[in-house]
Amino acid sequence: MRPVSTQKMRAGEIGINAGLVGRLVARRFPAWAGLPVTRLTSSGTENAMFRLGPELVVRLPRHPGAVADVTHERDWLPRLAPGLPVAVPEPVGSGEPDDGFPWPWSVYRWLEGANPVAGAVKQPERLAKELGTFVATLRRSAAVDAPPGYRGGPLSGREGSVREALAQLGDRLDTAEAAARWERALAAPAYTGPPVWSHGDLSPGNVLVGGGGSLSAVIDFGCAGVGDPAVDLIVAWNLLPASARTAFREAVGADDAEWARGRGWALSVALVQLPYYWRTNPVLAQNARHTIGEVLAESA
Repeated sequence: MRPVSTQKMRAGEIGINAGLVGRLVARRFPAWAGLPVTRLTSSGTENAMFRLGPELVVRLPRHPGAVADVTHERDWLPRLAPGLPVAVPEPVGSGEPDDGFPWPWSVYRWLEGANPVAGAVKQPERLAKELGTFVATLRRSAAVDAPPGYRGGPLSGREGSVREALAQLGDRLDTAEAAARWERALAAPAYTGPPVWSHGDLSPGNVLVGGGGSLSAVIDFGCAGVGDPAVDLIVAWNLLPASARTAFREAVGADDAEWARGRGWALSVALVQLPYYWRTNPVLAQNARHTIGEVLAESA
């Protein structure tokens, strides 16, 4: 995982360190007491991650808005995992609030792999096909009683936040062209199919690859739910090079309207992230710049 500043990025965010995690684990799971605890550096904004011994990882919400994701993952990951083509986080312990930490937290099996780097992807065609297969398979998961996705609604719901971000960015990028591309995405036909599953946040930080560049796991299902699945196409621009996008699109089976909405999702997420994380999270800000550049580089 790539390092990132540990400064606070959200209102209500609390400090979490290895000593606190060790105490929480010892009180809740005595069998794991004494295992070494090491903070994992990552570009994540919602949770703090700590490796616990060689086989486990502890995940704790950093601010109040991330708390609901804890039970969301506990409920849905065990149901989704058996049908997916790659590994996903496996909850093995449920931590509860106590006088040292105010929110629930979880212990997972450790997953091997590293985050790929946009612009330096090994075997991009292979990774594109594997990511496309993951997205297509997740869409076929049973949607009965499934929760709405965090980003499962219509793209038009992003209009206000995108316009605000464009105003904040000013002359730091070609906002006129970005606005034109955004308007083009909004003009794409809306999704009219049944709600289906999407991951909701297929960013490089939530993708793990092995040493040869093959997809080994997808993590962080806090945004997962049902709705318009076009949001999962964002990985075509925030990670994959242009040369591999056709392979990804074919593996997913996206038509022209869905592809246009997916491009709009990629652009909107990047535009909103860039001013918000400009100083507090350089990894996310850099990926946002990369994503915007990839969208604007495509022929109109």
